Amino acid sequence: MDLLLAFLLFAAVMLAALIKGFTMVIALLAGLIAFIIVGLKRGFGFKELCIMGAKGTKDSLIVIEVMCVIGFITAIWRACGTITIFVYYGIRIVTPSLFLIITFLLSCLLSYAIGTSFGVAGTVGVIFMTLARSGGVDPILTAGALMSGVYFGDRCSPVSSSANMVAGITETKIFDNVKMMMKTGLLPLLACCILYTILSFLNPITHVDPALLASFEQEFNLSLWAFIPAIIMLLLPLFKVSVLLSMALSIASGVLVAWLVQGIPLWDVLKICVIGYEADGNGLASLLNGGGLVSMLEIVVILIISCSYSGIFDGTKMLEALQEKLASACTKTGRFSIMVLISVGTTAVFCNQTIASLMCCDLLKKPYLDGGGSLSELAIDMENSVILIACMIPWSIGCSVPLTFFGVGFSAVPYAFYMYLVPICYWFTKKRWYAGQPSTRQ
Repeated sequence: MDLLLAFLLFAAVMLAALIKGFTMVIALLAGLIAFIIVGLKRGFGFKELCIMGAKGTKDSLIVIEVMCVIGFITAIWRACGTITIFVYYGIRIVTPSLFLIITFLLSCLLSYAIGTSFGVAGTVGVIFMTLARSGGVDPILTAGALMSGVYFGDRCSPVSSSANMVAGITETKIFDNVKMMMKTGLLPLLACCILYTILSFLNPITHVDPALLASFEQEFNLSLWAFIPAIIMLLLPLFKVSVLLSMALSIASGVLVAWLVQGIPLWDVLKICVIGYEADGNGLASLLNGGGLVSMLEIVVILIISCSYSGIFDGTKMLEALQEKLASACTKTGRFSIMVLISVGTTAVFCNQTIASLMCCDLLKKPYLDGGGSLSELAIDMENSVILIACMIPWSIGCSVPLTFFGVGFSAVPYAFYMYLVPICYWFTKKRWYAGQPSTRQ
């Protein structure tokens, strides 16, 4: 009963924070206090609980390091023109009957390159929604294509904060996870390409506003050198260069392009890496404002506190009774089926991808391992469920924030085919990927 009350308090404070617009850190701290009180009631000392929490946090340090570097990338790619050059040439190649498929593929490419859904949705997404509205394309279809694209990279990019978080909390290797995510996501990706191509022909764009292209040419230095940071980030991981080294080289090249090509003073470039990019004026360039180390601080704090939960849960065994029931359910209905149900429940309650992912891991790691599964299977099951399901719940920030950027409602989500084709296709094909592991069921 004490644990249930702690969870209810945590959920209530989380909902209040979301409604009032407060940071989730407040809710996480309230939850941490509640779970510490449960631990004290069950006979553990305060110092002992702090050590457990610190151990959980220690396990997240490599993920936190990657998160900080991602903050640098999201800023420097804005400053050096990498995002701009992709969008500009993407618009240039738009033909009337291919608008939606180009929108989908370009958002896939950029979200994979920089690993951020909100960053792409708030820049590329806003621009393509403007094109759709001015060119007579249904904005609901366009928003659906964009949602599919931005969460393609958010799920499987080696520089995605969510992918690195899942690798960290499941103790798996990011490159191994990315490789498996690509394999299990190939069929949904091909299906999306076919569906968006058909919809493109059925909903062609009437024209592309030449004023938009003129604005790009006027407000940005559209140098081809701006492709270099993206080329480095996209190619090096294919040769098994570490994520951190690939990101560091991409950042270094971006700094040089921003300084030597875009003409931004070197000291200002370094400041942009920390506090984010901010364009002069309120024109088209202002859409690119954001990024930087500062933008990742709240995520880092959330991850630190959340991982301390894992340490306390593991050390006190307070989830053991629930895990035993989940293990029995996994045996009867299959691990992935239970993962999907837990994903829906945790996302509906906690309204965000990060907390839902951590809760899924804490609740199901032991049932997976005890039932003959592996940490790798746990990681991929999470990537193919909670990471995407968290972005389909209407009141979850993973759904509401991009839709707000796009200026549309929840009616766009049914057209975000990739987000639900991944779990559906994986449910039917999981035996193929984990056939060698005993007790693996669908």
